[in-house]
Amino acid sequence: MGSATSSMAAKFAFFPPDPPSYNIFVEEPTGKMRISDVHPREDVDVMTINTKKGNEIVALFIKNPSASLTMLYSHGNAADIGQMYHVFSELSVYLGVNLMGYDYSGYGQSSGKPSEQDTYADIEAAYKCLEETYGVKEEDVILYGQSVGSGPTLDLAARLPNLRAVVLHSPILSGLRVMYPVKKTFWFDIYKNIDKMPLVNSPVLVIHGTEDDVVDISHGKQLWELSKDKYEPLWLKGGNHSNLELYPEYLRHLRKFISAVEKLPRHRNLTELSPLKTIDDSKKARSSSGKRDKARWSTGQLREKSRRSTENREKPWSRSSTYSREKSGRKQSVDRSGKARNSTDSDRARNSFDRLGDMVRSVGLCNVDCMKPAAFENFDA
Repeated sequence: MGSATSSMAAKFAFFPPDPPSYNIFVEEPTGKMRISDVHPREDVDVMTINTKKGNEIVALFIKNPSASLTMLYSHGNAADIGQMYHVFSELSVYLGVNLMGYDYSGYGQSSGKPSEQDTYADIEAAYKCLEETYGVKEEDVILYGQSVGSGPTLDLAARLPNLRAVVLHSPILSGLRVMYPVKKTFWFDIYKNIDKMPLVNSPVLVIHGTEDDVVDISHGKQLWELSKDKYEPLWLKGGNHSNLELYPEYLRHLRKFISAVEKLPRHRNLTELSPLKTIDDSKKARSSSGKRDKARWSTGQLREKSRRSTENREKPWSRSSTYSREKSGRKQSVDRSGKARNSTDSDRARNSFDRLGDMVRSVGLCNVDCMKPAAFENFDA
């Protein structure tokens, strides 16, 4: 049954850029692997990693000398790490993190064919590389999943209880739920995030655009509600499926989240400092004071006050001279890396889910009621 599900996902849900946006080559003087069409940097490692499914995927690791945390980024559909290179580079700088990005099997210069199960093996291999090659500890890792990338991200996050944090960017409840308001999980569905979200113990930030016409914002809102350890979500007004990185609020809010999770104890005792216990404690505090914002992260007011006082002193995103000088350059770089993606990502992502829906209808795998178009009147945009 699992192989049948993967086969359906591979045929109907994945759109690797064709042709890939980059090539890889070995630089003769140094013997280092490089990505074509980008300026080589000494702080960027390019590598191939073997997965347990027998594929060889391409990954890059961006080193930030001041970083204490490492982000493992799973990109969206119809993209590869060549298109994401500049976004990865700038996130590493502005968030102060090391960052690993990787291509799924069948994407970019990675071997094999894409499937749901292969993406799970891909992110496992990338995470294992962080541990074994770079000595990164589980409690210092932030998993970041964009759109379809929320699938492998939540699959891994549900199995790693000591992760530092999780970021979900335009995430999906499941592949089928993008098309239809089904009330239960079917065996042929892909990326059953709705079932895995409650298993994640880490702090979770959800970012979603209010005008996303590929994955409705209700997906992000429901996943946020299902998370145990909630951080204030970011609903970007007017944002669509492929342009959230261009909003100033995106970087500001993401940086606040990173600053907050950096202050968490590195070695957390999950029996004493579990998200569930923390939420229970915060509810008691709210009942006594009645002043706590429900949307705020449930790890206490002291951290929030400390974070705000630090921001008032530094204001790194609203008034920083460094940010002001680099803002236009950052936007140009993101525009340059995002131009090809923005012109194709929304259409290809929409087509992938449309084709999944066509497949379900054509073979009679669901009854008439579950084929009715999804309605989202109950959710704010």
